[in-house]
Amino acid sequence: MNFGNFITSNTGLIHFIASLFALLFGTVILILPKGTAKHKTIGRLYGLAMLVVLVTAFMIYRLFGTWGIFHWTAVISSLTLFAGLFPMLTKRPTDNYISLHYSFMYWSVMGVYGAFVSETLVRLPKVVIESGIPNSVFYNMTGIGTSLVMGLGIYFFLKLKPKWDKQFGNNTDSRKTTNR
Repeated sequence: MNFGNFITSNTGLIHFIASLFALLFGTVILILPKGTAKHKTIGRLYGLAMLVVLVTAFMIYRLFGTWGIFHWTAVISSLTLFAGLFPMLTKRPTDNYISLHYSFMYWSVMGVYGAFVSETLVRLPKVVIESGIPNSVFYNMTGIGTSLVMGLGIYFFLKLKPKWDKQFGNNTDSRKTTNR
């Protein structure tokens, strides 16, 4: 495997380093108990790392020479990050802001895992041909790899969300609508 062109610019280096921090902080956030001072501190570091990742992602055009699939995933990641941070910054909507926070932030971290798998697969030989253009193997490998990550993400989200709902009093199944 040729790592000679692994990082080709300062923007790429900053993106890579921030991605490693986002991966590390996101993993720690998923493991640690929620709502603690440590969770909040590491969560802020995750948000900052992700902001750097996303800003630099929109500055990298080496793979396609123009706007590509990774830019679209950066848009989705930006929306997920914002949707996870907004409820905590505004405490709105007031009845379930914590549930919205941990749901969107969980998927933000899953997106980092998916991006890690995709970026790793881009580096495999014969996935990007000599001209620098991805071939069909690239799309198959990144699609399958990212789908597996997201599938595992769904499994663990469905397993963990009831625990988080109970911890934070977000028992949305038992809520009754009184205004009919």
